[in-house]
Amino acid sequence: MYSPTPADWRETNRKRWDERVPLHLASSYYDLDAFRAGKDPLRDYELTEVGDVRGKSLLHLQCHIGLDTLSWARHGASRVVGLDFSEPAVEAGRALAAELGLTPEQATFVAADVYDAGVAAPDSSYDIVYTGVGALGWLPDIRRWAETAAALVAPGGFLYLAEFHPLADVLDDATGSRIEHDYFARDAWIEESSGGYADSVTPTVHNRSVEWQHPIGDVVSALAAAGLRIDFLHERDETLFERFDALERRDGAYRFPADRPRVPLMYSLKASRPQDPSSASRQR
Repeated sequence: MYSPTPADWRETNRKRWDERVPLHLASSYYDLDAFRAGKDPLRDYELTEVGDVRGKSLLHLQCHIGLDTLSWARHGASRVVGLDFSEPAVEAGRALAAELGLTPEQATFVAADVYDAGVAAPDSSYDIVYTGVGALGWLPDIRRWAETAAALVAPGGFLYLAEFHPLADVLDDATGSRIEHDYFARDAWIEESSGGYADSVTPTVHNRSVEWQHPIGDVVSALAAAGLRIDFLHERDETLFERFDALERRDGAYRFPADRPRVPLMYSLKASRPQDPSSASRQR
């Protein structure tokens, strides 16, 4: 249900994520054995849209256990940094990096709130600031997020975001065929639910969650106001899990049946920081 933001929202969410880290590490959803053997969890469109990362530095905000973070290192990023507010998640990322033979200079994980990334990240700027799927809904202030993330993008670098589409949040939870919620709601969405997307069977204790909707217009406007140039915004009719009962697995993702009108379920965007003019003139 919608409710004013509770004072303990951050601690509430952190406890929920902390408890689920061991469940995620053991789940088939993340499939760590396959990851260790070389399976790439990054989506094809992410690899295409981000492009060649060889020799570049990359900061992954809200990285969870670090599979996407470490995958960018596998694709050639010279330095990857994963940042997350969950200590157990960060510890898992560090352990995985060590298993893969990556040094702390190649892959670093930092436990910090995303709003504190400007002071917690080990470097002042990065060629790529990356935010993976399912991150923004846990943040109450999208403008503050955009300002924090944009400040960490190096001149000539860019921010890349792949996220669930906020339109999916307004559809009914069963079939996804009716509008039941407010797209422009600003209050928090608070609910109690055991388990989660990676393990819905194992009983859990910390089941309360506090989340927010962020219309795409707010996200784009916040990044533009923070000084970044929007290079593209792509919407997709697919998602990563069976969010609605009506979805079916097709072409490697979950989609509504072919005989239903399509709606966007995910989106991605790229926003760049222009090259420093003085630097460009020196290079000439």
